[in-house]
Amino acid sequence: MGKTGLQLSTLSFGSWVTFHKQINDGIADTLMGMAYDAGVNFFDNAEVYAAGESEKMMGRVLAKKKWDRTSYVLSSKAYFGWRGKENKPNQTGLSRKHLTEACHEALQRMQTDYLDLRLIIMDHLELIPFMLRQMEVVILNLF
Repeated sequence: MGKTGLQLSTLSFGSWVTFHKQINDGIADTLMGMAYDAGVNFFDNAEVYAAGESEKMMGRVLAKKKWDRTSYVLSSKAYFGWRGKENKPNQTGLSRKHLTEACHEALQRMQTDYLDLRLIIMDHLELIPFMLRQMEVVILNLF
């Protein structure tokens, strides 16, 4: 991935449309296994996908697979929150509070100790310096 040294497969396995809404754990297990066996090492998710249920499903499948955690890259995205219309003001957006709490929640839902990539959804380029600082603080607070 760029100059970071992180090696990602050309394709990633995402769960946006299908996980929880259209497929069950068994089918997700089969599909993720096929992707992994074919060389996919990048598995992507987001807090908003199926109101957090997508992350839970991927977490259950990964826990069952017992793959070496260093053999794949796991990412999740934050911004929209996972509660849908029930989101309160600090449960969505790009505040340090939401990004920190969303990261902890994603780790719980995905049953993992860490995410390799934490992505944020934003559409305002002028916010990049601010967001870099926010992400730095989130990372420092996790360790």
